Amino acid sequence: MWQETMQSNADDSFGRMLQMPQETFLEPQFAQGTSNSNAVHRILSANRLHLQHGPIDLLIVVDASEKDRINAFSFAVQRFDTILEELVAELQWLRSPWNKDFPELQSSVAKRMVTAVQGLDDFITPMAAVAGAVADEIRDTMIQAHGLERVMVNNGGDIALWLKENARLRLGVINNPDIPTLDAEVEIDFQSPVRGVATSGWKGRSQSLGIADAVTVLAPTTAHADAAATLIANAVNINHPAIIRKPASELVDNSDLGEFLVTIEVGRLPDSGVNEALERGIERAKYFINQGWIETAYLSLQQNTRIVQNPESRKS
Repeated sequence: MWQETMQSNADDSFGRMLQMPQETFLEPQFAQGTSNSNAVHRILSANRLHLQHGPIDLLIVVDASEKDRINAFSFAVQRFDTILEELVAELQWLRSPWNKDFPELQSSVAKRMVTAVQGLDDFITPMAAVAGAVADEIRDTMIQAHGLERVMVNNGGDIALWLKENARLRLGVINNPDIPTLDAEVEIDFQSPVRGVATSGWKGRSQSLGIADAVTVLAPTTAHADAAATLIANAVNINHPAIIRKPASELVDNSDLGEFLVTIEVGRLPDSGVNEALERGIERAKYFINQGWIETAYLSLQQNTRIVQNPESRKS
């Protein structure tokens, strides 16, 4: 979980939790009409846009003049309206494990999802990257507008970023979703390769094979961060009587994980077990860093945290 501050200098900042604010929704006035009556488009107060269609729920923050911000919002709405239908049309393949015979998909979001998981030996479907891929798609559509300073697209906690030169973004890491206290801060600037953030773990919204409370990943794309966070969280794992698991299909109808056992409860583990599980996750994170897919991973289990970072990033 993340707390964020977008700023251009130390005296110009605003901090807020990355969750839907309790504010009055306002109907947007866009130059172009919207095509999908089932999708929700709401401009919130200040510089926030809420887009929702079925399971896709975005909170968008744009730092720009009012004219440029509305222009960017218009781009976002027009692209957003067809994404769900595009994904549903290719859902059969998106819910299938990637393999070398995977077909060429049509949707640009689907292509992002496949790119994020292809070549991996783990059991994983492109759906592991869906939230990040949607966030990347909307961000890249919005930056066609001119005059933007910073853009942030939050899709259920998976966050796509864009920064103008000399802009920076400060992120706060919350390792345990049950105890929302700030555990670490990371500053991302224009020169950083990080443009996507994602978190996974058994306490989150998605099913997990592992026992990590949370694994947060910083990567060049949100789709890659999303897929990597899932697999690193799966790797944080041991067998222990205090861990309760059930088949994924018993918890969620038509789960991509089928009969795989997913974690539903983790009791108190011995220190040796916590360390062993985290070490397994660290090895997986190092692999993704060595492949150039991610920059940093924060792994948390029962108030124990490990940080794995690209050594080249530490030099800069």
